Amino acid sequence: MAGGKCLALIAHDQKKDEMADFARANRDILSHWKIVATGTTGGRVLDAAPDLNVARLKSGPLGGDQQIGALISTGEVDALIFFVDPLTPMPHDVDVKALMRLAIVYDIPMALNHATAIKLLPTLKA
Repeated sequence: MAGGKCLALIAHDQKKDEMADFARANRDILSHWKIVATGTTGGRVLDAAPDLNVARLKSGPLGGDQQIGALISTGEVDALIFFVDPLTPMPHDVDVKALMRLAIVYDIPMALNHATAIKLLPTLKA
């Protein structure tokens, strides 16, 4: 992923509508970023804001979380917005925890809910 800043977007199933709405409402800022997203989230973001530059990876349970983690560890992702659903059990919870751990280890900005993402977004420089 050469050139430009890269933002990762992920949303659990119950938060995908919220992520699509977030992308639509913030498309002006997001249009300055390369975006990587897990499969279904990326599809929903593209449906909501087709003009955004979104690369879709695998779905989270099929390795998408790990793909984004790898991009974080190689310095290719500059920030992470992950709308987490804390009320629904996740069979791939260990992958989610590993992804958050990598964001912390590599000290990249991370928002885990809509309120934090709204505060984070204007501080990001593309």
